[in-house]
Amino acid sequence: MFAPLVVRLDHVLGHQRFIRIRGKAIATHTQIINQFCDSVGLERPCRQHLIKVAHHNGKKLGLLA
Repeated sequence: MFAPLVVRLDHVLGHQRFIRIRGKAIATHTQIINQFCDSVGLERPCRQHLIKVAHHNGKKLGLLA
């Protein structure tokens, strides 16, 4: 779903610029997830397990480039 968009952006922006923007987006996304998990009291092992499950599901659904 998002993979074609990500690949297209890599070509349009140039690889180095794309990597910088992607890194910032991933860091922001991670901060938001961590803040949410902290606010609901989710402990680190459970958080890591849920992230692994989400990553696996994203691959199966074709959401990762």
